[in-house]
Amino acid sequence: MTTLHDKGGSALPPLPENWERCLAVASHPDDIEYGAASAVARWTAQGKQVTYLLVTRGEAGIDGLHPDEAGPLREAEERAGAREVGVGTVEFLDGHRDGMIEEGPALRRDIVRAIRRHRPEVVVTGAYTVRMIAGVVNQADHRVVGLATLDAARDAGNRWIFPELAEEGLEPWGGVRFVAVAGTDRPTHGVDITGEPLERGIASLAAHAEYTKGLGAGAFEPRPFLTWAARQGGPALGVEAAVLFDVHQLAFDGPPPWEQ
Repeated sequence: MTTLHDKGGSALPPLPENWERCLAVASHPDDIEYGAASAVARWTAQGKQVTYLLVTRGEAGIDGLHPDEAGPLREAEERAGAREVGVGTVEFLDGHRDGMIEEGPALRRDIVRAIRRHRPEVVVTGAYTVRMIAGVVNQADHRVVGLATLDAARDAGNRWIFPELAEEGLEPWGGVRFVAVAGTDRPTHGVDITGEPLERGIASLAAHAEYTKGLGAGAFEPRPFLTWAARQGGPALGVEAAVLFDVHQLAFDGPPPWEQ
């Protein structure tokens, strides 16, 4: 993996942290743990509230285990991993199959519903591009959920998109300032996870022991992999270890440019 410094770029700015509530949306248990959970550990240590929303229970993720058994197992591992980084609320959607998540209004509505309920200022999700870091091909579920989350963050503030949610008592929420996308090959911001946040992130991924064991020879050991990835990201932020994000701003922080 190359860093921005390898490409001759300048250091990235830190991701803004003047907010209180975050919703992290992912396709499967363990998606957040492959890097972003270390940033979550930093934020919860600051007293911020972070909630996880999983679109599936990852039931198709263990080749040697039937989905009826794998789903509850992976749900339990996700809740355990979330606790390692200070996240107490982990929600799972129903009606979306692991490996078969469909793009469309049903998925977007479910994510909008969660955004209106939790009213986050920041939304975190995964890369929706065909390629991720280092050119690795992205999974179909990741692409669908990442883009749906980006769109849902804006839709949540429009009362005429999914007006039926108001009948559930969920008024529009236009307070999402930005969406931070993890795992992209074109990051714009970074989060310093040197020290304790990285250690807690490693513990969070280690909680997915049965899942990673089920990957066989293709599995990543949590400590060496996450340490390597964090040290690859660090130089772009000028620190020892960092998680990098592509930040999509949904509202101006301060006056718009034409009024400055």
